[in-house]
Amino acid sequence: MPAMMASQAATPVAFRRSSSVRGRSASARPLTAVPRVFRAAPRRAAVAPRAEGGAQKKISQNEFTERAWEAIVLAPEIASNAQQQIVETEHLCKALFEQKDAFAVRIVTEAGADPVAAAGFIDRFINRQPKVSGGAQQVLGRHLESLVDNARKKKTQMGDDYVAVEHLVLAAAADDRFGAALCSDIGVDVRRLEAAVMKLRGGNMVTDQGAESKYESLDRYARDLTNEARKGKLDPVVGRDDEIRRTVQILSRRSKNNPVLIGEPGVGKTAIIEGLAQRIIAGDVPASLQGVRVMSLDMGLLIAGAKFRGEFEDRLKAVMKEVTDSDGGVILFIDEIHTVVGAGGSGGSGGGMDAGNLLKPMLARGELRCIGATTLDEYRQYIEKDPALERRFQQVYVAQPSVEDTISILRGLRERYELHHGVSISDNALVDAATLSDRYIADRFLPDKAIDLVDEAAAKLKMEITSKPTVLDEIDRTILKLQMEQLSLRRPATSSRATDQRGVETRLAKVDAELAALERQQATLTAQWEHEKAKIGAIQTLKEEIDAVQIEVNQAERDYDLNRAAELKYGSLMNLQRQLEEAEAAIDSAASASDLLRDEVTESDVADIISKWTGIPVSKLQEGEREKLLHLPDELHKRVVGQDEAVRAVTEAIQRSRAGLSDPNRPIASFMFLGPTGVGKTELAKTLATFLFNTEDAMVRIDMSEYMEK
Repeated sequence: MPAMMASQAATPVAFRRSSSVRGRSASARPLTAVPRVFRAAPRRAAVAPRAEGGAQKKISQNEFTERAWEAIVLAPEIASNAQQQIVETEHLCKALFEQKDAFAVRIVTEAGADPVAAAGFIDRFINRQPKVSGGAQQVLGRHLESLVDNARKKKTQMGDDYVAVEHLVLAAAADDRFGAALCSDIGVDVRRLEAAVMKLRGGNMVTDQGAESKYESLDRYARDLTNEARKGKLDPVVGRDDEIRRTVQILSRRSKNNPVLIGEPGVGKTAIIEGLAQRIIAGDVPASLQGVRVMSLDMGLLIAGAKFRGEFEDRLKAVMKEVTDSDGGVILFIDEIHTVVGAGGSGGSGGGMDAGNLLKPMLARGELRCIGATTLDEYRQYIEKDPALERRFQQVYVAQPSVEDTISILRGLRERYELHHGVSISDNALVDAATLSDRYIADRFLPDKAIDLVDEAAAKLKMEITSKPTVLDEIDRTILKLQMEQLSLRRPATSSRATDQRGVETRLAKVDAELAALERQQATLTAQWEHEKAKIGAIQTLKEEIDAVQIEVNQAERDYDLNRAAELKYGSLMNLQRQLEEAEAAIDSAASASDLLRDEVTESDVADIISKWTGIPVSKLQEGEREKLLHLPDELHKRVVGQDEAVRAVTEAIQRSRAGLSDPNRPIASFMFLGPTGVGKTELAKTLATFLFNTEDAMVRIDMSEYMEK
């Protein structure tokens, strides 16, 4: 039936009766020309022309969701761009597919079809339709008119309040002209599309005009850690068994089963949750957690674009509803949980309700299993202030690991960083990374600072491998300079004196000889560099193949496909590992002092990064503890002349403490320097601070003379 459309913000062309349309069937209804900028109109239905039977029908923005109306508005514009007069089903389908985060694309994908192939078929179908030139007015095709009517019927059948994108898609699939051809081309039918719609909707009803944005809220605003663990994308978690066990214990409770991990930034709170996800995939959890998904909520996506009051809460409620509807099948992990509890409202517009109030009822009833993570300071600032919320969480304190535990963590992560950077990392480099970062980087926490140290040292070496070696770069620059001089010398002489001409010829011959020698050396070094780089690249390729096969082995073992697991583990995997060993042995045997590249991160690389971070000279970082203690008296005497008794007392106390002969529960030493002004008491304290902590500022100085009455 012909119809007339009116939009509040962007209204498509009004459909109204015209006297005749030459060359078109009587079923096509004339439309007025589509204006470039639609005028705002009040939200009321526009009365359409009468149909042949005399009945009237209305198309109103108020009966469509925002996304569905957006597509209806865009359809006449697509027809106009294609130089076509009749606005039909294919133009509406193209508009549905071109929407941002198009729900139509997700429906087609869920139904098992290729949305790219569907979009290509739509474009080809539109291009085959008749084109008109000039300013011909647009008309509404009868198939599009029938589609809108069928979409209304679908809305009623599904018990919805508004016509949504899915109703338009299902109605288009039932179209006997375009929809049937499209479904046949991409290999789907109406039943599969209906099943896909039901799955994507997840039991939600269309009760408001923003309904499509609430579908699959959990997958849209959260990251599936268990799926990433299944694909081998998560780093291995070493240690933290007590914290993981305590978290599992709290999650297994009947009510208030919500652990919150608190600890300093960088101690590994998020890694504990990743370790839990890996244990769930491996089946190493109680029966109540078998098959559960761990979803990490992305607060950035949840808040982004929430311009109006209540929009953030609507998104959060949609996520919570999906979690509760899963009946315990989803554990929600909220990193930096204080941003949820202390934030809320309309995307930072102020005055919004605290999102923590949305969590409290579900947390108390045990409907929502939630894991939070935050730092000590933010826990006190945001969560402790709300006792009603705090009592619904159970604290799990995550302490900073020791240096020894950090070394074990680094050894567990070494393979991942070697694979990523394409280099090998020595064990001494790992030990130095943990030790030196603990000693010299005081404003961060283990293991984060040690991991960053190894990561940057490996990145630095990778950059050296992929970049041109320094010696080759210097030769290239020298050749360029000589070539410029050569061109200058070959210019016609401006002097007629014979001595000047002979000098130019002599210099030119010398430049030619130097240039020829350097070009030979350049060619040799370039070939050597490419050869060494190719060998390192071959090892990197083998490591990547081994990692991919190992993931397949793990997946086959989880699926109890033992034949496939054995075939991979004792066939492909062993073959690749043998090739890797042979390639590494070949590199080691061919290694020499003349190599341009190296592929191993050593302790000197780690010391170099520490030096860049802290400004401490590399020589001091690499100096052993024993050598430093043996030379302690000499270091003190460099700045404190004389005072042998005081220097000896300080030296013996420090050496006793470092040797482990003093009580570990007492201070290293307590000194009281007595003497007249200017003999070196303060200077000795500064020198000792510089020796122990590499800066004389590493001490708290209270000058009591400042407190004297004057």
